[in-house]
Amino acid sequence: MKLWGGRFKKETNSLAEEFVASVFFDYELAAEDIQGSIAHTKMLRKAKILTEAEEKKIIAGLESIAGEIKEGTFEFKVELEDVHMNIEKRLSEKIGSLGGKLHTARSRNDQVALDMHLFLKKENRQLVALLQDLQETLLLLAEKYFGVIFPGYTHLQRAQPILFSHHLLAYFWMFQRDRERLTEQYKRCDLMPLGTGALAGTTFPIDRAELAHELGFSSLYENSMDAVSDRDYILEFLAGAAIIMMHLSRLSEEIILWSSQEFGFIELDDSFTTGSSIMPQKKNPDVAELVRGKTGRVYGHLISLLTVLKGLPLAYNKDLQEDKEGLFDSLATVKNSLSIFSAMLKTMQVNKGNMYKAVSKDFSAATDLADYLVKETKIPFREAHEIVGKMVAYCLDKKKYLLDLTIEEMQQFHSSLNSGVKKLLQPEGVINARNSRGGTAPAAVKEQLQKAKEILCK
Repeated sequence: MKLWGGRFKKETNSLAEEFVASVFFDYELAAEDIQGSIAHTKMLRKAKILTEAEEKKIIAGLESIAGEIKEGTFEFKVELEDVHMNIEKRLSEKIGSLGGKLHTARSRNDQVALDMHLFLKKENRQLVALLQDLQETLLLLAEKYFGVIFPGYTHLQRAQPILFSHHLLAYFWMFQRDRERLTEQYKRCDLMPLGTGALAGTTFPIDRAELAHELGFSSLYENSMDAVSDRDYILEFLAGAAIIMMHLSRLSEEIILWSSQEFGFIELDDSFTTGSSIMPQKKNPDVAELVRGKTGRVYGHLISLLTVLKGLPLAYNKDLQEDKEGLFDSLATVKNSLSIFSAMLKTMQVNKGNMYKAVSKDFSAATDLADYLVKETKIPFREAHEIVGKMVAYCLDKKKYLLDLTIEEMQQFHSSLNSGVKKLLQPEGVINARNSRGGTAPAAVKEQLQKAKEILCK
């Protein structure tokens, strides 16, 4: 007999029973469901709906069920549909008809909303900690390789020399914004929906504010219909998760490029790479490739839930059951990706020589040469840009680089160019000149490192 089956004359079709069941995945909410039920029981006692003895018996039964679930001996049954019904049925088996009193003054609608809020509050904090671990790894690498010169790119073409530490710190700040987004999103998780019933509240004299305090919520939903139908906090989390994965995917793409023979800037540790079944020489960056590939999966869960919600009338609809699988999968994907990425980066080896060679044999100092002409001759930057562009074209014809040109060759393009320009064109000179806040000069990067450390200590 279904717990809701009083008005039904037929048993649920077996296909329909399996189709509507959510226990296949919402069992993950078991701990939160029991936590909420214990708090609800205490509230019923304070409202004089339960006696003290009944309260103690129900809580003891719930704690016993929690033990069974932790030990793996609890049997989740599909015919009971979801985690809530499975726990309530088991409670009645343990303590008799008293178990039926637990559902007084609540619906599965506000019950599942509560479980999801509690669950996401917990997972949000775990994800923030994993992001911080990755940031600490990036700081560690930025300090370890401080002073290493690296080619900066735009359009995947060499643009200007930078410090490798500066490049790594760019990702530190991306992940810092991700942490801030999660911290802000936590406020929407921290709203308590329990006590709003199916959609209109309850006729019983409950104290929702006291219940919120008992469960550790800072505030509660002011509208019962909003409380049971809101999934904005999950959408907001999925959006944040998608951005985290986008940042990881960008870094993955760079790791993949840098570890190729064409770049040769880094070597990944054997323990985070795989080989080929046919080509003995291969060392593949599979971890980075999989993180890049899994990014689309998280994007898909965000779009899926947005689509589910876009046409729903108030208040609860069974469509909302579709909020869980995508969330659970996104959480697992992001947490696993962050954990393995941090471990992989710690074992990465940097080829300083190849990095320096890349900035020595190119034209990435061209902008500095144009800036020099502007400062020394007061000519417009556009004119200086054209002069240097012609010098680059000349070098390409002669199979030379700017540093290879003699002073006489340089002066063919402008008379103000002298031997002092050679120092300016060295990679170190290019980097040292960019000492503005947020720039790549060593002093500016040291200041950035200090700010990053202070942020992590807060």
